[in-house]
Amino acid sequence: MSNTRSSSRGRTPSGRPNPVDIHVGERLRLRRMLMGLSQEALAGSLGLTFQQIQKYESGANRVGASRLYDLARALDVSVDYFYDEMNEQVKQASPRHMARLDSEPEMPPVLAVNSRETLDLIRAYYRINDPSVRRRVHELARALGLQLERQKIDQGQISQEADVFRTTQPDPGE
Repeated sequence: MSNTRSSSRGRTPSGRPNPVDIHVGERLRLRRMLMGLSQEALAGSLGLTFQQIQKYESGANRVGASRLYDLARALDVSVDYFYDEMNEQVKQASPRHMARLDSEPEMPPVLAVNSRETLDLIRAYYRINDPSVRRRVHELARALGLQLERQKIDQGQISQEADVFRTTQPDPGE
């Protein structure tokens, strides 16, 4: 085993956090905020400092298996939740794949979960009690997002290969 591999601790060649760790951190932050928990409250329930939660959420510190288990229990989700909605670009940046890369992987866009507007929208969505209404709102939002992506492709603003959302989410009209 080479020293480079063991000392990189899953980071990219430039030393940035691995995109998989960033994704897990974003999912952690999303769930914490949806539950209305502060970093301090979550940290306290796990015997950690809020700074440690900050580092997990940013991907600066990797979440170990036992800590991920504790986080899942504290946030009332399965461990799988932290890997849900991971796109192919992020999957290809796992440490196993990174060992074979000659160049720096492209960093995925940061989710907008830090936005107050996004959190308000998510909370409002989950306040919809009727499952059929909630499903229709979800389908409407996805359809509108797909329409915007298709317009950008048609206008040459983005390439079809960069259209990650469309390749990972089926069109509700199909």
